[in-house]
Amino acid sequence: MPRDDRTPEFAGSVDQPGSTPERLRRQIEFVIEVDQLKNVFRRSPLLAADRRENDAEHSWHLALMALVLAEYADEPVDPFKVLAMVVLHDLVEIYAGDTFLYDAAAAAGQQDRERAAADKLFAILPDDQRDRFRAVWDEFEERVSAEARFAKAMDRLQPLLLNYGNRGGTWRTPGVTEADVLARKSVIGESSAELWAYAETLIRTGAEHGWVPRS
Repeated sequence: MPRDDRTPEFAGSVDQPGSTPERLRRQIEFVIEVDQLKNVFRRSPLLAADRRENDAEHSWHLALMALVLAEYADEPVDPFKVLAMVVLHDLVEIYAGDTFLYDAAAAAGQQDRERAAADKLFAILPDDQRDRFRAVWDEFEERVSAEARFAKAMDRLQPLLLNYGNRGGTWRTPGVTEADVLARKSVIGESSAELWAYAETLIRTGAEHGWVPRS
């Protein structure tokens, strides 16, 4: 199988037929490489099983939420573009790892780690897709569009639902308080006033039940 500097070690270990066109080979290598997302585990506990959620499950859940809840965006959004963002945005964690939302020390280097990972990962693709996917990823990170703000809102709402359903979940991490959760989740309000009002109610109800400490 032909190789170059963009051939990933994981996907490169899966032989492609010698007759595979170069463009298709690179696209398939990308698809194989991102299978690793299933082995990146987050802190959030699942509702339906006694284990933590992995990144692929998180991305699927965001995509479904985006389709179901798009009507609550304060600005009109292109659902397909939102879907692209929520499916692509966590892929960099294959190389950069998941950064826990309430870990300030880890967050200090998160942007640099994830940008380097994006450079490496999207370079596997043909150049036109590399540039297009990277632009979508950057748009999400910078929250410069209605779609990016709504995608970020879904990204913050989904684990909140898991934590509430688990009567605390990661909210019970030492040092995390109701004020921390409210501050970290407030970006939901940048896209949807109604979903933010709902999220605030869940957080404050959790605090009332002792699932997250009061400030």
